[in-house]
Formats: sequence, structure tokens, C-alpha cells
Amino acid sequence: MELALIAFRQILIMLTLMAVGVLCAKTKLIDEHANSKLSSLLLFLISPAAIFISFLRPLESELITGLAIALGLAVISFIIKLALSAIIYLKSTNPNAPLEKFACVYSNSGFMGIPLIYGVFGSEGVFYLTAYLTIFNLLTWTHGVMIMSDQVSFAFLTKVFRSPAIIAIATGFTIFILQIEIPSLITDPTSMLATMNAPLAMLVAGFAMSKADVKKIITNIHIYKVCLIRLILIPLVVIGLFSFIDVPTIIAGTVIIVTACPAAVNIVLFAYQYGKDDTYATELMISSTILSMLTIPLLLFLI
Repeated sequence: MELALIAFRQILIMLTLMAVGVLCAKTKLIDEHANSKLSSLLLFLISPAAIFISFLRPLESELITGLAIALGLAVISFIIKLALSAIIYLKSTNPNAPLEKFACVYSNSGFMGIPLIYGVFGSEGVFYLTAYLTIFNLLTWTHGVMIMSDQVSFAFLTKVFRSPAIIAIATGFTIFILQIEIPSLITDPTSMLATMNAPLAMLVAGFAMSKADVKKIITNIHIYKVCLIRLILIPLVVIGLFSFIDVPTIIAGTVIIVTACPAAVNIVLFAYQYGKDDTYATELMISSTILSMLTIPLLLFLI
């Protein structure tokens, strides 16, 4: 109950920030070019800073054990998502099936997950979230790209290790294990950059929402199907399975929350790059983001 209320409050804050993003778009304070630059800033600097700063803590056996548990739970959650999506879309002839399958498997664990986890569990939650982000990035740039490009190849794996999130995780984890002392001249500015993650991410999401064709979204039955799978079915299966595993609430809660997040922003980026329907990809991201404001707190009542 308490966890659900904390998440609900945090989501209301994020929704308010999204509304500001919509207002900025409508008043031309943010245009397509500015939004693209903000997205790049988040991807290459702000989000990695939030990940990196979460590792700057004393080395404790409980944290190492917790990170290993979080990694195991993340693997389990992705196995569930991959299996369910494969079964559901096994014989689909829908030309947008790759987009829908991608939306079901990959949640917005970065732009929305990091600020949401930070608001609910603080930096320790973000620390455990890095385990999920590692698996997310490995699969997004391999399995995810294969879905969207209709090609089976692991050549994309090199991009994984060059992604800002993975670099931040590798660097932060090394510093955490070796307990390297970082001067405040570096940690203080990095912490300040990390605090920008939530507001900037929500402004970017708000800009995307301002471009949505609401009438088209609410009349498309395929969108409801995808949202049902992404926001309710998959999280419920994960929650049900985790209920049989005795792990700390903060670790299980972190994986469950990020599993219940809306479709990943990557769906739009990959749709552009691989010639899929980018308009439909945006609609999936936006509709699932709006609906997640209701579903995430409700699901947390079950934890």
C-alpha cells in the first residue's frame, strides 16, 4: 500500500512535468530540433550520470549480493517477456507485429524508469536498476534490432558496449568494487547533472505527447491489445512469479516497476532507422505512457 502511494505521488509529479512539456511544445518553447537535442543530452550525458552516481557508495556485501539478485530477476523478467511475446505473435500477419512485439518486450527503463525508481527507492534503487539496464541494452541492440530490421545477426553487439548506459555501468561498477575515491570536483557536478534526469525526460515525453492524434489512438484496437500485454499481463506474470522468491522488497520492486513501465523510447528511434511505421510507434509509446500512470500504482498494491 505504502509503495503504491509513493509511486502514485511520483507519477503525478512526472505527469505534471509532462504537462509542462506539452505546454512548451504548444507555445513553441520547444520545437522538433530542440527536443531532438534534449533527447541526445539525456541519452549521452544525463542518464549515464544518474547511473554512474548510483555506484558511488561504500562497498558492502549486501549491495553486491543485492546487485546479483537484481541481475537474476532481470533475466527472469526478460525470459517471461520474450516467451509471452513470441507465443502471442507466433502466427501474426499484422505488418506492425514487429513494432508491437518490441513494445511488449522493451519498457522505458531509462527515460521513465530511472526517475521513477529514484523517486520511489532513491539512489539505491537506481543502483539495482543498473542490473536491469545491462540486460536491457544487451537485448535491445541484438534481439530488438533483429525484430525491427528483419535480420538475424549479432554484429550489432559492438554497439552495446559503446552505449552510454553500458559505459556508465562498467565505469561505476569498477569504481564501486575497487572503492576508488573520486574527488568532489567530479562527483558534485555529476550529481547535479543526475538531478536533471527526471525533468528533462518528462519534458521530452511531453513534447511527444503534444504531437499525438488522440482520436486515432483511442479508436485503434491494436494499441489497447499491446498496452494490455505491456502494462498488465507481463507485470502480473512477473509479480506472480516473484511472489515465490524471497528477496528484499527494494530489489523485487525495482524490477517490477521498470517491467511495468510503458514502451521504450527506442521503439520510435528504431522505427525511423529501419523503415517501420514511426507514427504507429509513437502512438504505442504515448498511449502506453499515459495508461501506465494508472496501471503502475495499481500493480504495486500487489507487492
